[in-house]
Amino acid sequence: MEITTKDENYINTLEMIIETSFDGIYVTDGDANTILINKSYERITGLKREELMGRNMAELVNNGTMSEVTSFWVLQNKRAKTVYQSFKSGKSALVTSTPFFDENGEIKMIVTNVRDITELKELQEKENQRKDESIKYKGIIEELKLQLASDEYIIAEDENMLNLLLLAKRVARVDTTILIMGESGSGKELFAKYIYNNSLRKNKPFIKINCGAIPENLIESEFFGYAEGSFTGAVKGGKMGIFEAANNGTLLLDEIGELPLNMQVKLLRVLQDGKFEKVGSNDTIKVDVRIIASTNRNLEGMVEKGLFREDLFYRLNVVQLKVIPLRERKSSIIPLAEYFLKVYNEKYNMEKTVSKEAMKYLYEYSWPGNVRELRNLIEMLVVTSVDDTINKTNLPAHIARDDYEKYETSNDGKGHMPKLSDALEKLEKDMIFKAYEKYGNVRGAAKELGIDPSTFVRKRKKYL
Repeated sequence: MEITTKDENYINTLEMIIETSFDGIYVTDGDANTILINKSYERITGLKREELMGRNMAELVNNGTMSEVTSFWVLQNKRAKTVYQSFKSGKSALVTSTPFFDENGEIKMIVTNVRDITELKELQEKENQRKDESIKYKGIIEELKLQLASDEYIIAEDENMLNLLLLAKRVARVDTTILIMGESGSGKELFAKYIYNNSLRKNKPFIKINCGAIPENLIESEFFGYAEGSFTGAVKGGKMGIFEAANNGTLLLDEIGELPLNMQVKLLRVLQDGKFEKVGSNDTIKVDVRIIASTNRNLEGMVEKGLFREDLFYRLNVVQLKVIPLRERKSSIIPLAEYFLKVYNEKYNMEKTVSKEAMKYLYEYSWPGNVRELRNLIEMLVVTSVDDTINKTNLPAHIARDDYEKYETSNDGKGHMPKLSDALEKLEKDMIFKAYEKYGNVRGAAKELGIDPSTFVRKRKKYL
C-alpha cells in the first residue's frame, strides 16, 4: 500500500510522540513493512532499528530476526491480538498488535505495543516461590513441633528460627558438643531439650546445672562429687557429681560463661579425656557424657580479655546455635501469647481472652526478658485479672506505655503517689537489670549489689 505525503507527515508526528513512550512501539504499513520503531522497542527486544526499518516482517521471520509476530495474525483476522513474548534481550513483554483502517475498511497500519513485564514476572515468580516455601516451612515446622516432648512448646513463625530448628535437629543425632548462645529467657534450655529429645541418648539422663548459681567453693564438688571424709560436713559415703549422674546421657551446662578459670581447666580435661577424680579421691572415674553448653555472654570477648580459656571455648564451640531474641522475631509474639494463654487457661481451669488492644501493646513491647518474660506475664494476667477479657488496663505500666507515670500528673493537676510496695519493687527490678547490664555476669552484678549470686539469680528470675 502506497504511503502518501499526508501519511508521511502523520508518521513524522507520530514518531515524535511515541519516542516519549516507555513502552516499545513497532509500526508497519498494511503490507507488514516496518515504518516506525521507538528506542524503547530496541531496549526491550534487543533488536536494532537499522536491522528492521523498511523490511517486511515476513523477511524478518524467515531470516530468524524475529521468532513470532502478531502482525500477520492481525492482517488475516483484522482485529487486535495480545500475546506474551520473550526476547533475546532476556526480557519478557506483553505484546499487543492493533490494526488501523482506511475509509475502505482496509488495514492501513498496524501498531504493536510492547510492554516490559520482566520485573512483574520476576516478582510473581518470587511470590509463587515464597508461597511454596511457606507451605514447605509450615509442614516442616509442624513435624518439628510434634517431635517435642508433650510438656514443651515451640513457636517458629520466621525462616531464621526454622533454619535454627533444622540445624538443631541435624546435629542432635551426633554426639558433638554444642554451644547455644542467646539472651536470657530466649529459649536456650528449650533448644537443649529439643536436641536431647531428638538424640540417640533421649532415653538416658538429661541433667542441667546453672554454673552461675553455685558458690565458687562448691563448684568442683557439684561437678565431680566428693569422697567420704574429704572435708568437714561431707555426707557419709561421699556424693556423686553431675558428670557421674549424667553418664551415658546429656549434660546442659547453663551460664557456662560464669565458670571460674580454675574450673575451666578441669572441665576441659573431662571434655577431652572423659575422666575426672572426685574431691578427696585419687581414683579416676571415666564417663561418656554429651555436653551442651549455653550462655548469654560474649565468650569470644571474654577470651580476648583473658576471662575465658581459648582452648575450652573452641572445645565447646564445635557447633554454635544462636537463639534469636523475641524482639527480633515479632511474628512469634502473638502466637506465643496465645499459646501461653491456652496453657494457663487449662492449668487454672479458666477461659480468659486477651483484647486486640492489649495484644497490640504486647506486640509493640521490646521483651528484654524474652519468651520467659512473656510466659510469666501471661500467667500473671490469667490468675489476677478479674474479668474474662484481659484489657490494656490489666497490663503492667511499663508495657502499656501511655499509662506509665499516670500517678505523676492527673487531670486536676495533682500528683498521685504509687504504693510504697510497688515503688520498692520497681526500684529493685531496675537495680537488678542495671547491675547485670553493667557487668554482664551474675557474680559481678551480685557483688555490686551486696548480695550473694544465688539470691541475685532468684531475684532476676522473678522479674524476667
